[in-house]
Order: sequence, then structure tokens, then C-alpha cells
Amino acid sequence: MNMAMKIPVVVLSGFLGSGKTTLLIKLLEEAAARGLKPGVLMNELGKRDIDGELISRSTSTRFPLEKMLDGCICCTKKDEIQAALTGLLQQDPDLLLLELTGVANPEEIVEQLAEPGLLSKLYLHRVITLVDAEHALEYNSLFASDKQLVRTLRSQLSAADDLIINKTDLIPPVHSGKVTEMVRKYNAEGQVHYAVNANIPLASLFSTIRPVSRRLPQVTAAAGSSSRGSRSPFQIVQPHQHLPATPTSASGGEAPTSYSRINTISLPIREPLQIPVSKLERFIKKWSPGLLRAKGYVRFSQPKKSAYLMQYSGKRFNWEAMDYDGPLYLVLIGYRLPEPLIAEEWAMLR
Repeated sequence: MNMAMKIPVVVLSGFLGSGKTTLLIKLLEEAAARGLKPGVLMNELGKRDIDGELISRSTSTRFPLEKMLDGCICCTKKDEIQAALTGLLQQDPDLLLLELTGVANPEEIVEQLAEPGLLSKLYLHRVITLVDAEHALEYNSLFASDKQLVRTLRSQLSAADDLIINKTDLIPPVHSGKVTEMVRKYNAEGQVHYAVNANIPLASLFSTIRPVSRRLPQVTAAAGSSSRGSRSPFQIVQPHQHLPATPTSASGGEAPTSYSRINTISLPIREPLQIPVSKLERFIKKWSPGLLRAKGYVRFSQPKKSAYLMQYSGKRFNWEAMDYDGPLYLVLIGYRLPEPLIAEEWAMLR
């Protein structure tokens, strides 16, 4: 297929709570404003789909959406990527937006895009990695003993064309400088952006993307550009060794995942909670510093109002009233969380 007729792919990477879904919503809005039809592939570690529900409610534009739940797209769910992307391509998108889990290695995804079944239909337009400016340095220390997770975090930086140092409103300038230094240690060439709420100029990202119906088959120039002029569409930047793509180990079993000791716990809520918000927040905070992210849909018995979307990231809570009548639940994502103890205390709390 002529390069101009291939579908561009934008990969959104970054650790838990860095702002990927916020950026995805902005990209969807920008695509709609430009008359482009995006296809979206979202991956979540847990069995519950919260972010997919959120972006569907946050934009008035309808778009093809594929969801991969209960595993990471770069390892345990790798075999499902081709089928998911093929399903999106059948709906004639102008571009594809891939939001990875917070513990995915984007280099593995780039390798998958280069598989023969996809290489003739897609090209890698951009890898964008978001960095939580407030906690990035803290995470480096927290995970220092976990070599697999450290490699994944470094790969998120080194593989990026664009690095968004996000949440800069929460840190002083001197801290911002240290985060930039850390980012540059693993990626000296990518374009660095500083942002609040993942708000960056998007014009350059979309400047070469056209609706499929208006592309000219005879055009042979590369349809996408990268901030790294010498980088080919599927060249992987890998100054550090990363996990092998083949899911086997020396013992014959499965290879370790990209997220190692990160685990996800889903806590069901079968009826409105009888406790105040403050008590629920104390329960969630109790599992720090291992708790990295929490989210879910919650309803309280008093006062009787709409359901709430609860998000906990960077040690902060955000509550948003929602017109939502689906299942209620909480999802906790963290590092070596004690699942049996959390489940036991959750049952006693309610």
C-alpha cells in the first residue's frame, strides 16, 4: 500500500496517573474539529472499564472504540493486538489512537505494529509519553529494586517522540528542572513539552494527517513526520535493553510481565455506601505508598444524589457527579498491594 494511504498511529504512553486519558480526550476533540474520524484502542490492567466509559461521556463525537481489559497490551494481551486493530481498520478511521496502560512498554507495541499483517496498513506517526512531574522522581526511588518495572519506565521515556512533563502547576521550578534532567538522561532527542492538564498545542501533531477520502494514492512521500528526523516509521529507540517480545522464559513458562509487582484489585459495590466520603478516602489512603491509582463509580446512601466518578492520583482525590446507572465498584492499582487484607477490610468497612 502507498504510504500516503496508510493509517497513522499515535501511541499514548506514560506511568499510572500521568494524564493519558486527559490527553486522549483532547486529541479526540482536536480530531473532530479537523473533520477526522479517529479509531481508539484502550487498554486497562483491571477487568473494569472506567476510562473507556469516561471518554465516551466526555466527547460528543462518536468514534470506533476497542477495549482490552484485564491485562497489559505489551505482554499478557499481546496476542489480541492484531485482531483489535484490524477491527478498528474495518471501520475506516483516518487515524488510530492507542492509549496504553500505565505500565506498558511502548517499544513492544511498536514491534507489534511492524508485524506483516499490520505493516501494509499502518504507520507509526508518533509516540507520546506523559510524565507526572510531581511524582516521577519519587517513583524512581520506590521501584528501584524492581528491575523489570524500572526498564519499562525507562522505555516509556526513551521510545517517545514527544515527552509531556505534565502537572507542572504542582511543583516548583527547581523540581521541574530535576524532572527534565531525568527525562533527558533517557531521551536526548524527543521534544519536551511542559503542561497542566495535558494541555499542549496539537496543531503540529495533526498537520500531516488527512481524511482517508481526501488522500491521493499517487503521493509517495512519508505521510508522517517525527521530531527525530532520521527515525524511520518503525525504528525503535532503545538505549536500554528491554524485555524480550517472545513470551517464554528459560524454565519454559511465561516471561515476566512489563509491570512485575503491580497489581489491580476490583472491589464491588452492590448497594449505596452507608459511610461518609471521608471514611472511604481514609480507607483508600491507608494503602499508600504502594497505592498508585484508584478509580471507580460510587454512590452513597446520604445524601441521595447521582453516582460519582472517583479518581485518586498523585495522592489527590477528584469527585465528579455523573449521570451513570451502571455497576458500582472501585479499582485499586498499586505496587505489591496486599489483596486479601484489602478485600477483608473492604467487607468490614461497608
